[in-house]
Amino acid sequence: MNIGQASRTSGVSSKMIRYYEQIGLIKPALRTASSYRTYGDNDIHTLRFVRRARDLGFSVEQIKELLALWRDRARASSDVKAVALEHVAELERKIAAIQEMTKTLKHLASHCHGDDRPACPIIDEIANGAEIDRIDAVSARFGVASLK
Repeated sequence: MNIGQASRTSGVSSKMIRYYEQIGLIKPALRTASSYRTYGDNDIHTLRFVRRARDLGFSVEQIKELLALWRDRARASSDVKAVALEHVAELERKIAAIQEMTKTLKHLASHCHGDDRPACPIIDEIANGAEIDRIDAVSARFGVASLK
């Protein structure tokens, strides 16, 4: 099947299929005499694997690791579990940081009059950054990227 058919069948866009080939996440497709990509059932199965892993929020590097483990029939399930639990910990750190951001924004919004006056604690906080600096410190503690 061609790239459009592979995209529809796997749920991975043509653009992402090309990108995954370019970065070496998936092997380059076979080519016809006229240079069109062709995909077989194994390619579609791999693309579906990648799509499901992306749907779970795994990074490209983690997906590379999972693909290698998937292909290795002698793998230890403990290796797969370790990748998954590392990802869970990362997600939990992000959740904690997002909860802190939500708490701060709710607090700021509750102190904003929301009327025709120009004074607004949300704008003041973004401009002055004391609360945002505190969130950045919390985010750093949880291993999440800075808001700045």
